[in-house]
Amino acid sequence: MTTDCIQFELGLQGGRKRHITIVPDERQSSSDGGLLLLAQIERRRAFIDSFSRCFLDHRRQDLVTHSVKDLLTQRVFGLCQGYEDINDHDLWRTDPLLGLVCGRAGAGGVDADPLAGKSTLNRLELGRGKCSETDRYKRIEWDEGKIRQFFVDAFLDSYPAAPDEIVIDFDATDDPVHGEQEGRFFHGFYDEYCFLPLYAFCGHHLLAAILRPADQDGAAGVVELSAFLHGRIRTRWPHTRIIIRGDSGFCRDPLMAFCEEHDRTFYVLGLARNLRLQRAIGKELHEAAELHARTGHAARVFKELRYRTRSTWCRERRVVAKAEHLFDAYTTKSKGSRLLLARFPGNIGRFRN
Repeated sequence: MTTDCIQFELGLQGGRKRHITIVPDERQSSSDGGLLLLAQIERRRAFIDSFSRCFLDHRRQDLVTHSVKDLLTQRVFGLCQGYEDINDHDLWRTDPLLGLVCGRAGAGGVDADPLAGKSTLNRLELGRGKCSETDRYKRIEWDEGKIRQFFVDAFLDSYPAAPDEIVIDFDATDDPVHGEQEGRFFHGFYDEYCFLPLYAFCGHHLLAAILRPADQDGAAGVVELSAFLHGRIRTRWPHTRIIIRGDSGFCRDPLMAFCEEHDRTFYVLGLARNLRLQRAIGKELHEAAELHARTGHAARVFKELRYRTRSTWCRERRVVAKAEHLFDAYTTKSKGSRLLLARFPGNIGRFRN
C-alpha cells in the first residue's frame, strides 16, 4: 500500500549503546506481517508446491511471467490475509512483503515487476475442464479429482504412523452471497441468500469442501463423499477405526447403511426428537427433574434403547438418550433431551456430552 502518514520518529534503545529510530517515510509499506509466518510454513511443508501439481499449464512457457506456483502462492496467501476478491490483487500485487514471500524481492519497488493482476489470476480460477487449442484465455487447467485427493493426502502425510482411530466430522453451513450469483437460493434457517457448502474435518485438518446450492438437504452428497474419503484413507490405513460424526441433519439411512457395510467404520449422529422418542425416555426426564429439585444442580440421566423409524430406516438401530434438567438464569428451570444414534462399540461418553 502507498503510505500517506503523519511524519514522526519513534526512538528505541538498541544494543551496545546504539539508538534505533523508526521513521514512516518509505513510499511503499505493508501491514501484512503474517505473510512471513505463512512463508516459513510453506518452506517447511511445501503445500503449495504439491498443490501446483494438480494443474496443467497450457500457456506458452517462453512467454509466461507468472508460473502456476507463483499464481497459487499469491492467491493462497491472499486468502489467508483476507483478500478474497481477485480484484483486490490489482492493488495488492505491488505489496513489497507479498513480493518478498513470492520470490520477487523488489515487487514493491517503483521500477519492480509486479505480481499477477486480476486478469492473470482469473485464468487460473476459470481453468476447470479440458482446454482446447482454440481456447484463447482459459489456458490453465485444473484437475478436480487430484485436488480432492491432495487434501486427504496432506492429512495422511501429517501422521508419522497410522493411528488407531480417527473421527471425521461432517458439517454444512451457510456461505452468504450479496449479489446475483448463479446458484444462490434463500435458506429459511439462515434467513439469507447463500450457498450451502459441505465440509469434512478430522480435528483441525480439512479433508473436503464441496460448494453446493442452498436449495437441498444439508446431507446431500455426504454418502459419495464418505465413500471417497473411506477409499482414500483405507489405501494407507487399512486397520484404522473410522468414526463418522455429524448432527441430526446427517442422520440419514444411506449414510448409516454405508458405515454398517464396511468393517471398522462407525458413526455417531444426532437424532431429532419426536413424540415417540420423548415417550420412550419419559421416566428418565422425570428422574432428571427430581434430581435437579433435590440438588439444585444440573441433572442428566442417560438411557440406551433400540429404535427404528416407521418408513425411512431399513433396520433398527441403537440410540443413546440424554434426559437433562438444567438451571436457567431466566426461568430457573430448563428441561430437555438430546439423542445420539450410535454404531460404536463400548462407551461413547466422549461423543455425547
